[in-house]
Amino acid sequence: MTLIQRTVRERILLVGVVGPGVSREEVEEQLDELAALVDTAGADVVGRVVQAREAPDPATYVGSGKAEELHLVSETLDVDTVVFDEELSPGQQRNLEKILGRTAIDRTAVILDVFAQNAKSKEGKAQVELALLRYRLPRLVGRGRSLSQQVGRIGTRGPGETKLEEDRRRIQDRISQLRRELGALESQRHVQRKARARSRTYQVTIVGYTNVGKSSLLNALCGSDVLVEDRLFATLDPRTRRLKLRGGETVLLTDTVGFIRKLPHQLVESFRSTLETVAEADLLIHVADASSPRMEEQMQEVEETLREIGAASIPRLIVYNKIDVLPEEEFHPAVPGSQVSVETGAGLAELVEELGDVLRQGSALRVYRIPFVAGGVLALVHREAEVVAERAMKDGVEVTARVDRAGDEVISRALAAFAGNIEEQPPDRVE
Repeated sequence: MTLIQRTVRERILLVGVVGPGVSREEVEEQLDELAALVDTAGADVVGRVVQAREAPDPATYVGSGKAEELHLVSETLDVDTVVFDEELSPGQQRNLEKILGRTAIDRTAVILDVFAQNAKSKEGKAQVELALLRYRLPRLVGRGRSLSQQVGRIGTRGPGETKLEEDRRRIQDRISQLRRELGALESQRHVQRKARARSRTYQVTIVGYTNVGKSSLLNALCGSDVLVEDRLFATLDPRTRRLKLRGGETVLLTDTVGFIRKLPHQLVESFRSTLETVAEADLLIHVADASSPRMEEQMQEVEETLREIGAASIPRLIVYNKIDVLPEEEFHPAVPGSQVSVETGAGLAELVEELGDVLRQGSALRVYRIPFVAGGVLALVHREAEVVAERAMKDGVEVTARVDRAGDEVISRALAAFAGNIEEQPPDRVE
């Protein structure tokens, strides 16, 4: 009698469609990525079918004849679930399951399943549950019994699983409750963001396609121990660490959830408060995988997502990671950027230097001479600027600070107002 318990993994058949303007090679690459998602979700791909169609069939997406063929393939391969690379409508999903005699889900369901397994924080779990319920709600009609029989498979796991057999009103009540909870958590996050903004500390956010090495870069730059795994969406909850630049400036460096092709809109909406850390950053570090044959397409997907969340205007610093995997002389990216290897440490020191140079372009060192009696102005300098040094003078304090144009104007007005109140000229300000 063995003490080892072997877990039987779900058997998956993948389905892709070659449509107008899409090549067979592109569809195969997309199915490769879908297979990686399925593996991350804990199941095995045992086959794939690719069909050419001019347009999706409204009833079954692939057409009734192809659906019957998929049924025969599924029987032959003993498939548990058929996964389609494109999003299915609730009607298409129900019709396919009748023909296939087994679960039919789409790429969105797989991504949501992976998120459900990886969410760790209270906010992350609430965001994923909200996305799951919003996705499942229109699919509940007529599927209560079949869903109850599918518990534990991809597309049925995660927060909210026990809610699937409840009526629409209770599901909607739960969605409303989650929105309130996330609203309260967002209020706390907003207070924290305001405090960080007052500190005038640089906010830098790392973005990129999933599994390109964002968390590894955060660890390498900040000496932190953020979880790193060679799997899709290992990081869902933002992690922020401090980085000290050589000029003395402090940077708050935040690692975010990775982006992916066809990121479900339910997730974008549910994670919008978290993704605001991207839209409010002073600078984005866009990490790309130099070893990926789809690097340029992945970078385009990231840029499209940034536009969707209102972060298109944030300055970028492009970082090409994993250059140790291929000869550097063979790598010729279309967009200039830093080339690094988090694995070997190559290029990291240069990246930190470039990061400091880019951030300093929007600010400058200023020297303010503040009389002792103008203590309020001194406090203002600490709020609006990053103080580099203070030196006591006979009648006041000389403060050297790095400040952007807006902060300099606020401080200058305060100094002028103080001088006007005591009918004296403003203290000299030396750049």
